[in-house]
Amino acid sequence: MGWVANPWTAVAAAIWIQSSCGASYTFSIYSAVLKSTQGYDQSTLDTVSVFKDIGASFGVLSGLLYTAVVPYTHRSALPGSPSKFKWTSLAGPWVVLAAGAIQFFVGYLFIWASVVGLISPPPVPVMSFFAWLAANGQTFLNTTNVVTGLRNFPGYSGTIIGIMKGFLGLSGAILIQIYHTFFDGEPSTFILMLALFPSLICVLFMFLLRIYEVYGSDYKRHLDSFSVVTVIIVSYLVFIIILQNLVRLPYWGWMLEFVILMVLLASPFGIAIKAHWEESQKFSQSYTIERGSSTNNGTTSSSYSASGDQVEYHELPSDEGQAQVSSVEELPHEEDKSPLQAICTLEFWMLFVIMISGLGSGLATINNMNQIGQSLGYSTMEITNMVSLWSMWNFLGRFGGGHISDYIMHRKGWPRPLLMTATLGMMVIGHLIIACGFRGNLYLGPVLVGIGYGAHWSLMPTITSEIFGVKHMGTIFNTIAAASPLGSYILSVKVVGYIYDKQADEDNFCFGTGCFMSSYFILAGVTFLTLLVALVLYFRTQRFYKQVVLRRLKHYAR
Repeated sequence: MGWVANPWTAVAAAIWIQSSCGASYTFSIYSAVLKSTQGYDQSTLDTVSVFKDIGASFGVLSGLLYTAVVPYTHRSALPGSPSKFKWTSLAGPWVVLAAGAIQFFVGYLFIWASVVGLISPPPVPVMSFFAWLAANGQTFLNTTNVVTGLRNFPGYSGTIIGIMKGFLGLSGAILIQIYHTFFDGEPSTFILMLALFPSLICVLFMFLLRIYEVYGSDYKRHLDSFSVVTVIIVSYLVFIIILQNLVRLPYWGWMLEFVILMVLLASPFGIAIKAHWEESQKFSQSYTIERGSSTNNGTTSSSYSASGDQVEYHELPSDEGQAQVSSVEELPHEEDKSPLQAICTLEFWMLFVIMISGLGSGLATINNMNQIGQSLGYSTMEITNMVSLWSMWNFLGRFGGGHISDYIMHRKGWPRPLLMTATLGMMVIGHLIIACGFRGNLYLGPVLVGIGYGAHWSLMPTITSEIFGVKHMGTIFNTIAAASPLGSYILSVKVVGYIYDKQADEDNFCFGTGCFMSSYFILAGVTFLTLLVALVLYFRTQRFYKQVVLRRLKHYAR
């Protein structure tokens, strides 16, 4: 079963799940048909959108479920011999994935039925609930993939979280490519696809996602291989989006682009096979050498002793017992904090405030991209491409934030909150560019906002695990992430939506630079104040990172 049950196959399976579950980033594709069929004004549409954002961000339930069904072994020592893989386990990450798949299916199926007229338009609170339910399924999938990846690869948590979060951000563009290829001009059918596609992917891959322990100094190169494929995929998506904007493609052209995309998405499984084969070869060589040495000494031995530069891993039982641990060098660590203990710290509330502004203003931008483009005279195709390109910049922030933060930690010894401060400064500039309203501003301003927004999603869980520990990381991070929809409601509904409706005509449309100028100057000011909070967090945690986190990373590298 080793070719199926290994950490590299788990990474490839998680990539596919992450690539399918970012439906919340495609709201702009079907927001117009939802608005027209349900008779909403802009503020009402933004209210439904905010509940969607609450669902996509409120992952406390997924964190609690993950902690309950996936046992935790403190990584205070290196693991012993491997345990056997159990396909019959009634607990493990697959339980959380199954719960998320059910929510996806039920939530989007209800929205589709309302839009196409199978049921009468429900009251706004009911529609808001199902928008929340559908988007909340994303948190179950995302929490499982992120926390499992962090527990499997603790030495390079930024890199693995960057890959996972990157594909979640990229999934919006992937889903939109599916929309253009098979459902172009039929947003209601696209909603039905959102109910079916993520659920099917979860059912196919959820049993491949397991908990392992991977240590040594050599596995980073395999993670880098996944990263290379990730960059190739995003480069390809940028290329075809630009091509689609310049050339009217025939149907066979769309199909060819889609097939190439699917081949690229399948390549992580090739990397997983290659990585497992290389590790198996190294194990066999080491075992042969040790067996020969034992035979020469007149004894036989079936144990396996790892060389210093070798990657070893074993799966942890998900329903009974914990991996046996040998008495080797202790890891430097602080005690894992419970959610209640974390809430009582100043660092928790500083991260909470950063999420309100940094992520709330980013959500306000993507939720109103359609209306911003219409008010400034962009074509429908341009707006659709901007939504797709937003996914590219969102991906770049998530992927780059993880890799760059690992680089500055391992090479420079700089705490991750410093990079978070820099990304907030980038978002301030992006908001100001959108506020100015000059022609072409949406090809620049959302780029900066999207990169900064994405970087927060990879930096925040990594910082949370380093400050508060891994054991309850899923619950604590998702509690902090609940600030994101709060910020979205304040900034999107009470600021952007309110000002837009005051400027709109009797048909609820607004045209000109004044529709969003004031609101985005406000967003820029709020984000700047949050930058100062992040700077204070950096200085408060500087000593902790040096004494605890950096020592821990050096230990993992050995």
